[in-house]
Amino acid sequence: MTTFLEVKNLEVSFRTDDGVVQASRNVSFSVAKGETLGIVGESGSGKSVSNLAVMGLHNPKQTVISGEILVHRESGTLDVVKASKEEIRKMRGKDIAMIFQDPMSALHPYYTIGDQIAEAWSLHNKGSKKEALNRAAEMLELVGIPSAGKRISEFPHQFSGGMRQRAMIAMALVNSPSLLIADEPTTALDVTVQAQILKLIKEMQAELDMAVIMITHDLGVIAEVADRVNVMYGGQVVEESTVDTTFYNPAHPYTLGLLSSIPRVDKLDSHRLSTIPGQPPSLISLPAGCAFAPRCSFAGSVPNNLCADRDPDLIQVGSSSSAEIHKARCHAVEAGISTGTGGLA
Repeated sequence: MTTFLEVKNLEVSFRTDDGVVQASRNVSFSVAKGETLGIVGESGSGKSVSNLAVMGLHNPKQTVISGEILVHRESGTLDVVKASKEEIRKMRGKDIAMIFQDPMSALHPYYTIGDQIAEAWSLHNKGSKKEALNRAAEMLELVGIPSAGKRISEFPHQFSGGMRQRAMIAMALVNSPSLLIADEPTTALDVTVQAQILKLIKEMQAELDMAVIMITHDLGVIAEVADRVNVMYGGQVVEESTVDTTFYNPAHPYTLGLLSSIPRVDKLDSHRLSTIPGQPPSLISLPAGCAFAPRCSFAGSVPNNLCADRDPDLIQVGSSSSAEIHKARCHAVEAGISTGTGGLA
């Protein structure tokens, strides 16, 4: 597979009255065409912030961004961090598109669905208003909206939640992008509609040979669609592996905690759900050592108080000769301390 996006040592911070918020810290990942990368973690872990940086959507007056965001297009590689506003505008919506968390707030209430999709097409294509609206109707039909030719004249409030999400997908895919970033695309949708939306994204991915980044806190969604998974905590990637390894052989204590909180049908009588004690760290005043150490049951087993004193590196788990990429940011793993299987096996 051809790598389309490479993010290297991304740092994103915001200036506030209370101090500097270190929202993303030394984040690196890549995704290839035809591949789905899942990014999972609780609210405030840096998932959306990192990918908004990929889209070039942060306010430069309030945000400090460093590192590299390399988009390998046919016309040449673009570094979003160093690119001009005009270069980013040309890339956004054409090479990379994004589905936002809440379609009701992402869609403009004063403009029809058709006009909003048509505008997205017109920004990157030459054609008349009629051609743009015809393209909008085609896209709505492609994503399963019935009577698409009529519904392009309706407003967002006239669509159900699931239909608004489909309209957002139609808008994102109207220019056949090489990468789709889906930020919590199934939030607030019922289970049946969730399954339909995920199926739709997979079908569009196969048709367009598109890379997908799926951002979610729902491990069930990750299991359904992802090939590889990055687990984020405290603004960092704390574990990186294939989807099977994430669920059946995780290494980082935070990943273990997430999996332990999933209800299991096969263990309803004997398996009590566990919670991760404490609260996520403040991104304004991060601890000197591992961000997860105050909540980690393995921190006391690591010698020399490393968990409290030094931020761990993202290291290979297991044999260095292994072809499979499995990395964890954990002093216990580095010290060879067994964190147990703890997965769903």
